[in-house]
Amino acid sequence: MLTAGELARYARQLALPEVTLAHQERLRSARVLIIGAGGLGSPAALYLAAAGVGCVGIVDDDTVDVSNLHRQVLHGTPDIGRGKAESAADAIRRLNPNVDVPLHRDRLSVGNASGIISSYELVIDGSDNYATRYAVNDACAHARKAWVYGSVERFSGQLSVFGHAGGPCYRCVFPEAPPPGSSASCEEIGVLGAVPGVIGSLQATEALKLLLGVGTPISGRLQQWDFRSGTMHDITIERRGDCAACGGVSRGPGADLVNAHVPLPTELLPVELAALLTQPDAPTLLDVREPWEWQQGVIGTPQLLSMQELPQQLSGLDRGADLVVYCHHGVRSRMAADWLRTQGFRARNLTGGIDRWSREIDPSLRRY
Repeated sequence: MLTAGELARYARQLALPEVTLAHQERLRSARVLIIGAGGLGSPAALYLAAAGVGCVGIVDDDTVDVSNLHRQVLHGTPDIGRGKAESAADAIRRLNPNVDVPLHRDRLSVGNASGIISSYELVIDGSDNYATRYAVNDACAHARKAWVYGSVERFSGQLSVFGHAGGPCYRCVFPEAPPPGSSASCEEIGVLGAVPGVIGSLQATEALKLLLGVGTPISGRLQQWDFRSGTMHDITIERRGDCAACGGVSRGPGADLVNAHVPLPTELLPVELAALLTQPDAPTLLDVREPWEWQQGVIGTPQLLSMQELPQQLSGLDRGADLVVYCHHGVRSRMAADWLRTQGFRARNLTGGIDRWSREIDPSLRRY
């Protein structure tokens, strides 16, 4: 039974017709693991604790740096130099002392992911690197546990729920990690501090929906948010029968799926594309950035088709063409190229996007 203090604390939440006393008790017994006490993990942890989730585990081996504070709201100036896990636990307990906060002062990896995740029913990934993300996915796929994905860069973010009720996993969309060093880091490209705040809050919302059994989780969909233009669109994703994590290919927990690959033929380096563009049978370029980005400059003479328009405009693409898809840093275009291949197109992604092209091939292109 909920105590009088708990009834008062969660009164506004309990006013929702969808949230009964039994639902609130369900939250109190729930165990959720948050990977990373950073920009995404901060709002996710705070809102789960505020909602009454009884156990919020934190995985983080980093320390608080002054450069974290514009977006990682679990921490304050007095926490600089402290371990993020400890700082996060203090912030959560200040907000809701009823929450148990187990700390895992480790960097989640292929070797320890299954062991850490095993005692939790749901995972929220707030990591900022591919190695951790794939380790989370593969451990959750093996344990048949759902996890909530979020990622951010500059003014944009992505969100989905993977591994829920037979739905697709992360590898169904992105079968292998990109080549090391092909994607720019947050330090290099920056991020508006409020952006991870929004995406992390949405991750908490999806987690609460899953725990309460209300609403429709965004499983089978990948949401793309562009906060600069104030737009969001969904891309439908499906489970792959040949997925190495959740499909027909069987690999046990701890299999080193992240590091056991070589650069994929579906990725094209700028120097390789530059050589191809000099040939008579040069590939067709497809620029999937937003219209405002096209004004900053383009590569060659591309077809301009934003991610939002892509599913509706497939008939305008030549199915016999060799497509090379690019965006700003190669993240959106990689997803677009992967999706186009499922639709029967020959599509490759320009690794590093137009930003890397401008650094390595054409410095006259404006960087933004």
